[in-house]
Amino acid sequence: MSYRPRPGSIPTQPGVYRFRDPSGRVIYVGKAVNLRARLANYFQPLTSLHPRTATMVTTAASVEWTVVNTEVEALALEYSWIKEYDPRFNVKYRDDKSYPWLAVTVGEEFPRVMVGRGAKRKGTRYFGPYAHAWAIRETVDVLLRVFPMRSCSAGVFKRSQQVGRPCLLGYIDKCSAPCVGNISADDHRKIVDDFCEFMGGRTATFMKRIEREMYAASEAMEFERAARLRDDLAAMERALEKQAVVLGDGADADVIALAEDPLEVAVQIFYVRGGRIRGQRGWVADRVDEGDTGKLVEDFLLQLYAGLDRETARESVPREILVPVLPGEHETYEELLSEVRGAKVRIRVPQRGDKRSLMETVARNASQTLALHKTKRASDLTTRNRALEEIQQSLELGEVPLRIECFDISHLQGTEIVASMVVFEDGLPRKSEYRRFVIRGQDGSDDVRAMHEVITRRFRRLLDEQATSVVSTDVEGADGPMLVDPETGRARKFAYAPGLVVVDGGAPQVAAAQRALDELGIDDVPVCGLAKRLEEVWLPGEEDPVILPRSSEGLYLLQRVRDEAHRFAISHHRNRRSKSMVESILDDVPGLGEVRRKTLLKHFGSLRKLRAATVEELAGVPGIGPTTAQAIHDAVARQDAPVAVNTATGEIEEG
Repeated sequence: MSYRPRPGSIPTQPGVYRFRDPSGRVIYVGKAVNLRARLANYFQPLTSLHPRTATMVTTAASVEWTVVNTEVEALALEYSWIKEYDPRFNVKYRDDKSYPWLAVTVGEEFPRVMVGRGAKRKGTRYFGPYAHAWAIRETVDVLLRVFPMRSCSAGVFKRSQQVGRPCLLGYIDKCSAPCVGNISADDHRKIVDDFCEFMGGRTATFMKRIEREMYAASEAMEFERAARLRDDLAAMERALEKQAVVLGDGADADVIALAEDPLEVAVQIFYVRGGRIRGQRGWVADRVDEGDTGKLVEDFLLQLYAGLDRETARESVPREILVPVLPGEHETYEELLSEVRGAKVRIRVPQRGDKRSLMETVARNASQTLALHKTKRASDLTTRNRALEEIQQSLELGEVPLRIECFDISHLQGTEIVASMVVFEDGLPRKSEYRRFVIRGQDGSDDVRAMHEVITRRFRRLLDEQATSVVSTDVEGADGPMLVDPETGRARKFAYAPGLVVVDGGAPQVAAAQRALDELGIDDVPVCGLAKRLEEVWLPGEEDPVILPRSSEGLYLLQRVRDEAHRFAISHHRNRRSKSMVESILDDVPGLGEVRRKTLLKHFGSLRKLRAATVEELAGVPGIGPTTAQAIHDAVARQDAPVAVNTATGEIEEG
């Protein structure tokens, strides 16, 4: 509130605003249709702000703004300021890997085709980017027999000029050898233009022209030339086979999809030209504000297109941009991109058909990109050590929590209540020590009581195993002494207390877990909870949560542990629900007792497989005759699959 402007001093026109920190650095840039209304949102009580927004406004020491005439001008100014100041609280999409481009140096006297990476340069025309460098090199190698343009480096070109002899490509007809004067600069330029048109998607016209020339040469009895044109046509068809048609109408479009979680977002884009996928690219960004998917799409469109010059924009911005969610001001973005491109641009969400199917494919790629990014991040030893140290410091633990156990509850409207326990050691999952629990005797959907029960059961076993274990140094594969069962000599994995217990939930769940430990007399195991909505870390007895920094590796590790516990609980819950549903369907089948029901369940494993089984397959189960098999088949067929809402995930699932 120390730097809040007087409301009457803020204009109501469109504009762009900047927040600065005490040293004067710009930390956030935003745009607004109404500056007064937008800035007022930042100066509410901190408790009503999203934690990330609260961090930004408390880091800042001043705010300033610039008024513009239109929303389009505001977008353009916002982009230029973001590029100039690189504010830390604005979303920054980073390439998830280095993508290769196919580049043609059209600014040179004898343009060269090459495969490269990195930033674009003036005087060069780019195609792609492509997923794999080897794939585009194969395509170029095939096309050089049709378009024998220069592909050598400047050093090779000059050396050939000096010795008066072309390189190998000139001898095998994959280069027209302009270095030794076999072709003029103008004729070489025509070959380059044809190559660029072909790579740009205008393939049908060019191939028809080659085909006409082939038939004309054949009729003129120039059979060698006709054969060469035939081989050229086959080479172009081979190149096109690697780029399958995905849009039957031959449309030009950029298809954009996102995969997001509370901490990060991955973006994937497919470049479709002439109905074919010409390239793809991916980005990953940290989420630094409370923006929804529409806001993330806005930020991405601004970063991707707004800074292009007119010449590049005509080639890079398509007529149609397909997105998963429309930006809040998509008409303004359409107007800005139309100005950048010099022609009409449309932004829309595909609803059906080929474009919808392609959007789903791009979304799967985005999900894989995010999963791969998280895997790489988690596998780095230095990063894991930093995460554990940050958790220790933030939660004021006595030592680094080398073993973390996380608990989650899952149920369906109070039925089939189950719990999961996952174990992370040194920041990595130890799946052999995961455990599942079935919560007995609970009515309703009381997560708090269920959490109390599962913590009690887990740590009562800890006390029992510690009381009956002995120390041994002879355990195979162990690095040192371990607690073992004195009768069997086997290691007791749960005789060791975790360095930290994490529960999926907020203050009530944390209180229940701490109460269970207190009742068992355990006072040396720290507890915390991670709430999903705002990623807050709750500690027992504290009125306010701990807010870890947005970029904290410790927060990322806690989130990963919590999500793994949630996944494990959901899978256990679904398996139990499927089995109980099979049993309920088979209750009324005459002659089918408990033993044969269990045999059926063990044989098929799930309701889906049982539904798909034929009468003959049912009769093949031991103890099930043809008459009983027919009765089972009829019972399953009569049973409509119910639709249920999983209260743990909010998803609608078919039973």
